[in-house]
Amino acid sequence: MSIEADALSVIENPGAVQQSFGTDGTGLGGARGAHGNPAWLREVHPQDKVSSKLTAHRLVRVLAAVCALGILGGVIVGVWFIVKLLLRPAATQSPAGLGDTKETSFCNVTEDISVIDPRKVFYRISPENSLLEIQLEKLQTWLPVCYERWNSSLGTLVCRQLGYLRLTKHKGVNLTDIGPNYTDGFVQITSEHKSSLENMWQFRGSCLTGKVIALKCFECGTRAKLPRIVGGVEATLGRWPWQVSLYYSNRHTCGGSIITSQWIVTAAHCVHNSAKLAQHTGYAVEKIIYNKNYNHRSHDNDIALMKLKSPLNFTDTIRPVCLPQYDYDLPGGTQCWISGWGYTQPDDVHIPDTLKEAPVPLISTKKCNSSCMYNGEISPRMLCAGYTEGKVDACQGDSGGPLVCQDDSVWRLVGVVSWGTGCAEPNHPGVYTKVAEFLGWIYEMIENY
Repeated sequence: MSIEADALSVIENPGAVQQSFGTDGTGLGGARGAHGNPAWLREVHPQDKVSSKLTAHRLVRVLAAVCALGILGGVIVGVWFIVKLLLRPAATQSPAGLGDTKETSFCNVTEDISVIDPRKVFYRISPENSLLEIQLEKLQTWLPVCYERWNSSLGTLVCRQLGYLRLTKHKGVNLTDIGPNYTDGFVQITSEHKSSLENMWQFRGSCLTGKVIALKCFECGTRAKLPRIVGGVEATLGRWPWQVSLYYSNRHTCGGSIITSQWIVTAAHCVHNSAKLAQHTGYAVEKIIYNKNYNHRSHDNDIALMKLKSPLNFTDTIRPVCLPQYDYDLPGGTQCWISGWGYTQPDDVHIPDTLKEAPVPLISTKKCNSSCMYNGEISPRMLCAGYTEGKVDACQGDSGGPLVCQDDSVWRLVGVVSWGTGCAEPNHPGVYTKVAEFLGWIYEMIENY
């Protein structure tokens, strides 16, 4: 590319050497005559013969000098271009071959190792006593929540902020029962009606009721302590208990992830043209809902929900995965995992019988959208994961399956396998639907159906 550009600049400027000496006569003969002709072509009068001879000799010498300078200048410019081409790196001397070799060193965009957290209020549930604790942005300390004005709807909202699908249990706990650990104050719901959960909390020195909130949310993202994809290895039973296989016409077609006993998350392109998935040895599907904004050309909004006819029975090997937290992005470089029954080589024709797993780091959208990767094709509803050099990636048959990352000691469904250029190719990592962008849609569909 750069060689062609340099050659073009020479063609566009063929007069560069000439211009340095002038082409309008001013450089060779001085000022113009009365009739606009060059001075050395004027008629010579008899009385000027002596001076004319001298002038002619001078002109001959001047012309000879000019010719010599012109030749020398041309030689200098030619040598300059030759040296410039010879010093160019070897990798760029064959522009036609760049698309074939896919030099990974070309992709040198700096990875974003941190993200700005936009949240002003942080939530957690104490593992010791199940108390809801809130950290307000200005206080920088975790405080329990007073029972005043509390209700179950707020409990559901808080659980979803934490990535749990719903509230399971809540109650007021007497301050006398939790010991002297909380002495910095409390958080309480404001008396005014607030439109957002973030704006309804205020600091209090005490709780009038003498009680604070204890919560239990829908359990997810954990796996039993059992013994322990392209470039992947076989996963032990129960290692990814939320992973499911979607069958169509008695064949594995895609993956999916359990989020409740009756709901599965998968990719829209897996079910877009399927009115119903056929009964297999597993569970039948009652309803398929794909995102209405799904675009099969750009792969944007590539997410769907499936409702099972009968609920799953959770065991050590069948468990739900947590959803992401609201308004929080994991930074590039975060180690996550993919799993599936897809091809283990790009040219495979057989689906493996065993579940494969592989670790892949997240790649920032800035890097993935750079010209050396996907050149602007990654929308805000997508994310990338994989390696610059390739070798480890999801492939055909893995679509709809999970990209999970461990956060706050639980596993969260950060992405859904969506698309990519080839499988495990250099500078073309896997592209996933960004689940965090669809939390509202997921909750709405589950409530309505």
